[in-house]
Amino acid sequence: MITNYVLIDYENVQPKNLEILRNHPFKIIAFVGANQPKIPFALAAAMQNLGENAEYIKISGNGKNALDFHIAFYIGEISAKYPDAYFHIISKDTGFDYLIKHLKARKIRVQREKDLAEIPILRMSNMTSHDEKIEAIVTNLAGRGQARPRKVKTLSNTINSLFTKKLAEEELLELIEELKKRQFIVVNQSKVSYKFPN
Repeated sequence: MITNYVLIDYENVQPKNLEILRNHPFKIIAFVGANQPKIPFALAAAMQNLGENAEYIKISGNGKNALDFHIAFYIGEISAKYPDAYFHIISKDTGFDYLIKHLKARKIRVQREKDLAEIPILRMSNMTSHDEKIEAIVTNLAGRGQARPRKVKTLSNTINSLFTKKLAEEELLELIEELKKRQFIVVNQSKVSYKFPN
């Protein structure tokens, strides 16, 4: 199972919505600057509610980009141990984008979001309309290239994973029917083929 790591640049972003991470398979690390002696009670309480999935790292030393280097180090350390991990850097600092480009070239899954609510898996789990869900499914499947599910059962499991396993069997069947109706997929017995670009 893929573990999502949320690395918060607390010098840059002080999230007030940590509770949205509950009930999701995330590990949260809040990187706190050397000059940040106090943590607000609301953040401490929210981190505590996440239990062993949340931790603070107080960086040592000051200086430009000191915290950024700590985040880069932890991504390297964790990805060496868990190559399937997915990293979400929560920061408004565009300087991370150069690191992210390099890491993606090394096949490390990482992206930067300015807010926790921008994390794709959270956005997907909050989607309500059928059209939003179909669009998210098509985008995900199109990005998989040759690694798309080849059987209806696997496709159903893939869609359910996208929405953090919160879809009822009936809704999964409806979404697959809608994909067929819109001619994104063709089902022949239990086999699936796709009709959008690789």
